[in-house]
This record gives sequence, C-alpha cells and structure tokens, in this order.
Amino acid sequence: MAHEPEGQDRGQRPGERLARLLRRWWEEAGSASGGTRPTQQALASRLGIDQTTLSRYLNPKHASTAPPRVVEALHAHLRAPAAELERARELCRAVLEENRGQVAAVNGPEPAGAAEAAEAADAAGGTGGPGASERPGRSRLRSRSWWARPTLVAAVVVLAFAAGAVVRDQYAPRPRSAADGVAAGSVPASGAPLEWPLLMQRKEDQFTRGRALQHLLRAHGYEVKADGFFGAETRDAVMDFQRRNNLPSDGKVGKDTWPELVVPLGRGADGHAVLALQELLHNAGQGGTEVSGEFTAATAEDLRFFQSSHGLRPNGGADVDTWLALLVHQRPPAGAPAYQRSTSPLPSTPA
Repeated sequence: MAHEPEGQDRGQRPGERLARLLRRWWEEAGSASGGTRPTQQALASRLGIDQTTLSRYLNPKHASTAPPRVVEALHAHLRAPAAELERARELCRAVLEENRGQVAAVNGPEPAGAAEAAEAADAAGGTGGPGASERPGRSRLRSRSWWARPTLVAAVVVLAFAAGAVVRDQYAPRPRSAADGVAAGSVPASGAPLEWPLLMQRKEDQFTRGRALQHLLRAHGYEVKADGFFGAETRDAVMDFQRRNNLPSDGKVGKDTWPELVVPLGRGADGHAVLALQELLHNAGQGGTEVSGEFTAATAEDLRFFQSSHGLRPNGGADVDTWLALLVHQRPPAGAPAYQRSTSPLPSTPA
C-alpha cells in the first residue's frame, strides 16, 4: 500500500489521522522484509488488549483514541518507519487537547475570579510559602492611583474569603446524604453526573467490576477470592464492612459503599487496591495497562491519559472522581484476561 499524500490529512480530526496512520502501519507490516502481517487477534494478544479495542484503534472511519503507550507498542511490533513515531506521538497529544477542548466547551467558561481564588486557596494551604501570593498583588496596587486602592483591597478580601470557603469545603467533614453517591466534579461531556454502579450477589461473573470490588475488600483486610463472582463469601465481607463503617448493611455495593471502599492511590503504592485500579484501567477501553499490583510510572501515565480523555484533572493519581469514572466506563470483556483465567471458578452445575 503506497503512502497517502499528506494533503489528504487536511481538514481531518487528529483522531482520524491517527487511525489512518496506525492502519497503514498494520497493512504494510511484513511487506518490507517479506514477512507475514500479523492478524489483529495475534497483535492484540501481544499488546495485552482485546481485539475489539485494537480494531477500533485501527479503523480509519472513526477517530482513534489509542494512548501513547499502545501507539509506541504498535510501532515496535509492526516495525513501522522510525521517522513516523514522533508524528504518531504528536497526533496522540492533539487528540488529548481536542478532548479537553470538547469538555471545556460543554462545561462552559471558567467563572470570573476562579483562577485567582484557586491561587489564594493554594496559598492558604501552604503550597506557595509565606507571602507567595501577596507580591503580585502589591505590585498591581502600586501601579494604581490612590483612589482605586479601596476597591482592590475589597476584591482581595472577597477572593480570600472564597479561597477559605474552598479549603473549608474540601477538608471539613460533612454529613452523609443521598447525593454523596456522586463524586463532586464527576460530570462527563454529556453533562449528566456519573452514578456509582450497583453490585450485588449473583451467580453470573461480574467481571472487572466484581474483581475490583474483591480486590478492594482484600485491601481492607477481608480474605475473599478476587474472581469476579459475587457469592456468599463476598456478600458477607461487604456486610461486615458496611457495619464497621456505619452503612446500611444490605450486602449491596452502590452509592453509599463504593466511596468508603475506594482509597486514594499514587506513585509507589502497591497491593490489592492497586490491582483493582489497574484491572479497571486495563478494561476501560484503552488497553495495555499492566496488572501487577505495583503503581508504576506506566500506571500513572495510563491514568493521566484516562483522566484527560474523561474531563478529569490529569494528575496521574486515583482520587474518588477517578475511581467513579473508571467504574462507570468499563467495556464488556471479550473474555477473562490471561492474568485472571487461572483464578476463575468452573461454572457451577445446576442443583
């Protein structure tokens, strides 16, 4: 297949151009060396993602959302031209910027004074050091005439008050209510708030969400098998956890229980909570996240890509908003992943 003229890319979205580039890599694989082009199924297996996800990345009729790590892995496995790797990386960055722009367009412009209030909040939290946020204000005051000073001082007082309210609301404990089931700020591009998924005892495999629940229970000290099957063992652990945390002890995991189960995670963390995070991240549609139980730099990079793609602050850490978005945006699994097949129980025979 001959290279398509660069001019044909004009007017196309970055995701569409990325999909065309990745598709060409795959179609031309093996032609230069006389080898055989790998099937998408074999290629998906090498990358650690399901074939449906890979097909979506390589479909030139749709905008590709392949994350940088998957693009780099494709470039290596398909032995694509070395000079085209940087172009693919640029397209990945452009896709992220486009996603951020779409989220900003839906959520509307930032309220007037929000940036200044955030800066004041940072200063109140001690991140800027003593007087760090005062020097620019004094400089601006000196540039004004004397009669404008009372107005500016009043504005500074208002901003400081707003910043104090932000800090107080963020860190002060608040009573539990029905609205607590939705994390603050977790609003997707559609504008509708996300809702925590409801898991309960069933015979059917509940796949990634079920295993994430069980890993989180293990992180809280419960010895349950992380196989995705929500049986009596998992129900009993959930009910005990609910009793210990003053929650309705009904054995169902929904808007009240999930926020208490999830834990903040960042670089250097390890254990079952990290396994839960990586399982969800791996099955969120971008693929390629290693499920190791170690929160590595690669985990943080994948998490930042997910956060940027879903209108969240791309800080590379797992907060409540990120956990909620991950639990909501799970793709139907093509089958149990390789790292989980050995732990799945055999289907139970009817009584």
